[in-house]
Amino acid sequence: MATPASKQRAAIRFRGRSFLATVLAPELPLADWLAELDKLSKRSEGYFASRPVILDVTGLAITKRDFAELIAMLYEREIKVMGVEGADPSWLGFGMPPSVSGGKQTEILHKPSAEPPKNSFVDRAVPSLLIETPVRSGQSIIFPQGDVTVVGSVASGAEIIAGNSIHIYGTLRGRAIAGSTGNAGARIFCQKFEAELIAIDGLYQTADDLDASLRGRSVQAWLANDKMNMAALA
Repeated sequence: MATPASKQRAAIRFRGRSFLATVLAPELPLADWLAELDKLSKRSEGYFASRPVILDVTGLAITKRDFAELIAMLYEREIKVMGVEGADPSWLGFGMPPSVSGGKQTEILHKPSAEPPKNSFVDRAVPSLLIETPVRSGQSIIFPQGDVTVVGSVASGAEIIAGNSIHIYGTLRGRAIAGSTGNAGARIFCQKFEAELIAIDGLYQTADDLDASLRGRSVQAWLANDKMNMAALA
């Protein structure tokens, strides 16, 4: 019996879609690295909840068994690995995350290595999101299209994720993640700096890494030559 043309099976449609993921790059010994990861999780509670993670083991001298145990220990911490970079293909069998590739290397510098970049104005509209109320603990503001401006404070446990720069006219106690779509020219400004974590274009610093002399002051952060720079605002 012939199938009517009106009932022909529809073609399968494939679409591409980009997602923001956090990259974890373990170091040896793994026990010490996991201990530091636990400290980060305690300082920034809920950071990994429902957040996609890429595990980068490029150049890490571990065995297949070590790798499997690492995946299991991350899972116990409710860190779901969606992809692995730099692993031996033979390790990624059934039940393991798939192989991925890409990304860039960055480093942390606590003291400014360059002067803050000069403002450059271009003849185009830059999308922005204005938040006119304080951002409470547990809230997550995500705006990959451009700048985020908060007229108020960002509480501990809250986070702002912007595709471009972040401006906070109040105290930053939570997390500020700028340049989330790969914009290394993004910056973070806040009136009073008490952050749990800041990041620009994937380069992160936690509270313990940050210069204690900047706490409680008006601060800006930027990248120069893949290095995080911070300075007090006059």
